[in-house]
Amino acid sequence: MPEMPEVETVRRTLLPLIKGKTIKQVTLWYPKIIASDPDEFAKQVAGRQVLTIDRYAKYLLIRLSGDLTIVSHLRMEGKYRLTMVAAAKDKHDHVQFAFTDDTALRYNDVRKFGRMQLVATGTEQVVTGISKLGFEPNSAAFTTEFLAAGLSRKKKNIKSTLLDQTIVAGLGNIYVDEVLWETKIHPLSSANKIPKKKVAELHDNINKLIALAITRHGTTVHTYLDANGETGGFQKMLRVYGHQGEPCARCGSPLEKIKVNGRGTTFCPKCQVVYK
Repeated sequence: MPEMPEVETVRRTLLPLIKGKTIKQVTLWYPKIIASDPDEFAKQVAGRQVLTIDRYAKYLLIRLSGDLTIVSHLRMEGKYRLTMVAAAKDKHDHVQFAFTDDTALRYNDVRKFGRMQLVATGTEQVVTGISKLGFEPNSAAFTTEFLAAGLSRKKKNIKSTLLDQTIVAGLGNIYVDEVLWETKIHPLSSANKIPKKKVAELHDNINKLIALAITRHGTTVHTYLDANGETGGFQKMLRVYGHQGEPCARCGSPLEKIKVNGRGTTFCPKCQVVYK
């Protein structure tokens, strides 16, 4: 699943491709991608101009004229690309926004898990899934105190807790493994037992890792591509994710992989301390 750095990279690469363009027609080859009434979605979006694209956590917010916003979640394998209206349809293309200049923005999704929802601009944090999210890394609201308070309420393991989007919005499996390794915290540590100093270190490492991953245009492990069809670069900097059985870059011990609540989790059994 694209995580916050990947979605931010999609936003940055998609914006110059479609900003200022006017949507002539919407084609829904797979209407279930639309979370609301598909016909009403297509009707209301047609004729609108793309003003800008914002993002919150893993959600893209495509701002349209007339105070409307398309809230788009890519889920596992969703991708956007700009093409021509006359171009042949790929079998996994599910939504097309045809512009007045005969170009088209197509949404492609092998698993069909992605969703779009049209809302009044400014209401997205109330009427969509964003309403349930915590604060995202590197925001003013994501303080050490906020993180500490969130962890103190959780008796479950830290891996599952950091994947809980109500605690930190935008983190996924890859970056949680990486940040726990960086902070020397075992993924099975109880979230509410981690010392205050370690929580502060964890907070800072989350911010640093996400910022660095964004500068490297995200991580391509499976199928992630940006809006230009290019891969990310952060996969070259991964220390634990995808490296099970290899020596730890810090101590040389073999990295182990386990399942934590069904999620593959790679860590160093020597470096990463268990807090219980």
